[in-house]
Amino acid sequence: MPGWLVSNSMWHDIFALGAPVVEKTLRPVAVYFFLVIALRVFGKRELAQLNPFDLVVLLSLSNTVQNAIIGNDNSLTGGLIGAFTLLAMNYTVIRFLFRHRRLDQLFEGKPTVLVDEGRIMQRALAKELLTHAELLTVLHRQGFDSLAEVHRCVLEPGGTFYIQRKLPALDSVQHHEVMARLTELGGKLDALLQQKGA
Repeated sequence: MPGWLVSNSMWHDIFALGAPVVEKTLRPVAVYFFLVIALRVFGKRELAQLNPFDLVVLLSLSNTVQNAIIGNDNSLTGGLIGAFTLLAMNYTVIRFLFRHRRLDQLFEGKPTVLVDEGRIMQRALAKELLTHAELLTVLHRQGFDSLAEVHRCVLEPGGTFYIQRKLPALDSVQHHEVMARLTELGGKLDALLQQKGA
């Protein structure tokens, strides 16, 4: 077979769609909405990737829905249409939710307070399917040695943790400030006495 025929066949395989454009567009849209709703239903924990199981689920999920997005079409054109559709869908949804803040809050969900004023909220932990050990792991990753240092810990809708450190009591802060000033004044007084003695 002549080389130019092989070349034409190769280019045809790369760019010829194996499915109609409408199907190539509808598949990614359906998978997009399914994944957004499924991740919302199954909670923020999946997004936080707290343990190896959560990571495995997310990695497997992308591989599992790949065929649902592209179908039997392995062409470059089909892949580009699918990718463009996903990006366009995401842009449209984000833009829509940006203009409708109430719907965005309803859709994204609310933050979950896991620690409040240094106390673990057991119901909130159970609701998010978090163990005490996983919470401590999150705190250690953020630079906290123990729960005693935490004033408030919130699991945000996007799967990130906001952790607020306990502040020392006002009396304690003022005491340290007064002691520091006394030490400084004592040093200056000693210096003055040494100058006079010399």
